[in-house]
Amino acid sequence: MSGSDAKQVLLAKPRGYCAGVDRAVEAVEQALDKYGAPVYVRKEIVHNKHVVETLRDRGAIFVEEASEVPEGAHVVFSAHGVSPAVRDEAKDRQLKTIDATCPLVTKVHQEAKRFAREEYDILLVGHAGHEEVEGTSGEAPDNIQLVESAADVDKIEVRDPDKVVWLSQTTLSVDETMETVRALREKFPNLQNPPSDDICYATQNRQVAVKTMAPRCDLVLVVGSRNSSNSVRLVEVALGAGAGASYLIDYAKEIDDAWLDGVTTVGVTSGASVPEVLVRGVVDHLAERGFGSVEEVDTAEETLTFSLPRELRPPRPAAAAKS
Repeated sequence: MSGSDAKQVLLAKPRGYCAGVDRAVEAVEQALDKYGAPVYVRKEIVHNKHVVETLRDRGAIFVEEASEVPEGAHVVFSAHGVSPAVRDEAKDRQLKTIDATCPLVTKVHQEAKRFAREEYDILLVGHAGHEEVEGTSGEAPDNIQLVESAADVDKIEVRDPDKVVWLSQTTLSVDETMETVRALREKFPNLQNPPSDDICYATQNRQVAVKTMAPRCDLVLVVGSRNSSNSVRLVEVALGAGAGASYLIDYAKEIDDAWLDGVTTVGVTSGASVPEVLVRGVVDHLAERGFGSVEEVDTAEETLTFSLPRELRPPRPAAAAKS
């Protein structure tokens, strides 16, 4: 931290929306524009309270299961993905499905199916009950075992220790995941790695930005919802990297002024499902309390974008289709 007593904000970059979230939210917006309200969404489209409430106000109806959707209606599958059983149920109910699963989650599903076909035991590092874990596990339920932490490793049994691979939920802490993988590798020396990194580039980038910023911060505020895995991880990463304190908030109004007592430098970041308007609200709130100086801590440039689900893409012009 600098020797200056001037109050300042360090603003992590990258922060906020990743390509998968941007695509998923836009899919619901476009579906409402194209088909009119209501459009049903299975589970929260992304794990952010503000986004869900905004879409609900526009006519999206969020349900827990496809069985709650009227037959023949439009339903959007969330960014976290679904299991084959959910797809089958939607088909049985003749639902018009729009698949907003993040392509990086789809990649993990494809890996799970491939390794199951090759008769591997798949050790899925992730959190029990998370929608993404449920979707991935559903692709190969007979082959997948969930590993939540290094403490679970002793309980794991496999059919052939030479045919074991680990995969992971995309929104985990990189450091914690690798700690679990090290424990797995001690037990299964021939453990295979995923063909490519499963932890999402955006999750990793946001963690790196926070790690860079945290040692300079008395306090780090992470904008995100409590059911957002990647947002919760950012608080843990900030504390682990040396921040004096760190809190998860949905809105600026949740900031307790007592948190700012004696604080000179506040770091601000946001999870991958958080719109920038909420971050701006936090920065404005801090400015009103004397934290007027803002410095951006830039650790990566993100340029990745994903095209909309095919059901929502405009038809290709005939000439383009032939070329």
